[in-house]
Amino acid sequence: MVTHISGLDHVQVAMPKGEEASARTFYGALLGLEELPNPRDAAARGGVWFKCGDLQLHLGVEETFAPARKAHPAFRVRGYELLLEKLAASGVAVSRDRAQPDVERAFVHDPFGNRIELIKFEGT
Repeated sequence: MVTHISGLDHVQVAMPKGEEASARTFYGALLGLEELPNPRDAAARGGVWFKCGDLQLHLGVEETFAPARKAHPAFRVRGYELLLEKLAASGVAVSRDRAQPDVERAFVHDPFGNRIELIKFEGT
């Protein structure tokens, strides 16, 4: 049998212990992701899961947490300018980047220092 990878199921980002409320505020209230219930065994370890289109974003507790400064998820964003304005008004530093031709994007950091890329998306 030939096997192949057919896509991504989820991305996991680390977070410090006990910071679920901060994760919910940033990823849920600010970015607008829908929270998903954690399975019982995952819930016991802490963290928060979110729906992101057909994929999921898992924030998992890491005991010796260090933020990801280079590795990062990149989100396609409809209403890109509105989101950047909302983030800036909430005190989140927004760094626009035009290094890639024909790609409008910005970088922000979650409350834990993890890098997040936001890409302007107007597709269906």
